[in-house]
Amino acid sequence: MNDSPWAAEPVAAGPAYDALVGPQTRPMPIVPDAAGRDFDDREARDRGAAADGGPPFRAEMPPQEPMPSPPPPPSQAPQDASPPPPKKRAGRDLRAAIGVGVGLGAVIFASLFVVKAVFVGVIVVAVVVGLWELTSRLQEKKGIKAPLVPLAVGGAAMVIAGYVRGPEGAWVAMALTALAVLVWRMTEPPEDYLKDVTAGVFAAFYVPFLATFVAMLLTADDGPQRVVTFLVLTVVSDTGAYAVGWRFGKTKLAPRISPGKTREGLFGAVAFAMVAGALCMEFMIDGGAWWQGLLLGLAVAVSATLGDLGESMIKRDLGIKDMGTLLPGHGGIMDRLDSLLPTAPVVWLLLAAFVGTG
Repeated sequence: MNDSPWAAEPVAAGPAYDALVGPQTRPMPIVPDAAGRDFDDREARDRGAAADGGPPFRAEMPPQEPMPSPPPPPSQAPQDASPPPPKKRAGRDLRAAIGVGVGLGAVIFASLFVVKAVFVGVIVVAVVVGLWELTSRLQEKKGIKAPLVPLAVGGAAMVIAGYVRGPEGAWVAMALTALAVLVWRMTEPPEDYLKDVTAGVFAAFYVPFLATFVAMLLTADDGPQRVVTFLVLTVVSDTGAYAVGWRFGKTKLAPRISPGKTREGLFGAVAFAMVAGALCMEFMIDGGAWWQGLLLGLAVAVSATLGDLGESMIKRDLGIKDMGTLLPGHGGIMDRLDSLLPTAPVVWLLLAAFVGTG
């Protein structure tokens, strides 16, 4: 006998036994046959079934699930079904950019050499659209509501006054525009008043006032040639910076503001602009000299780079890539004026010092 306390008590056959070990494992009772031999009920059932001509009886076993067949060996090494990575594409549509650039150039040159007043109208349109883009982005991204109506009216008046009355007219129009911004904003609740009017005065100075110097370049006898010099030097500076920076650029110029600009690109802008400036002053500007063009090209390269960095700073603060989508392949008007606006007063001032304003 097993006297260990861990041994289980015997369980009598019956319902409790069936519940514990299952009905199929329950021992069959022993019964005697006619000759007095003992055999269990299972043997009796087998013999009885055989006597009747049927198959011997066996306890039914629970059905078993078939074993899964092993997968066939691969005929070849597995191949990566993932699609190939997409090819890199340029950030802008080059064809659209070239087409829009050619169209803008045609409008500018046609208005410059046909009727000067038409070119003043082109400046006014560019100023108004630029102000709309700037104020819209300020409101969308920062909640700053710089009043557009006084800025647009004052900006147009600023450009026309600069063309008609010169620097004095431009300064007076600038002061009146700033006053109009202060008064216009008073019609709304006082919350954020200081922030809104500060942004409005900044927009008035940044876009229309700086653009006024382009109109003042036009007032000279060789005004169209001066405007072309201003445009050519700015474009050549940007092109030289891109070409040299793309080929040789290694040292970042201002990585926190514009990671794509390099010091080598700046040197390329200076070199290209100085050569173009010497040619323009020698052959396009009345009374100009090549050495003056070298200084002019150097100043344009610096001012154009600073203007580009300045707008990049604004766009990074706003969290946007472009100021607008009006010009396919270029972005918005302000994305094309970024280097032109701060360069205009520099070119006007140096040309006035070298050859006068007449």
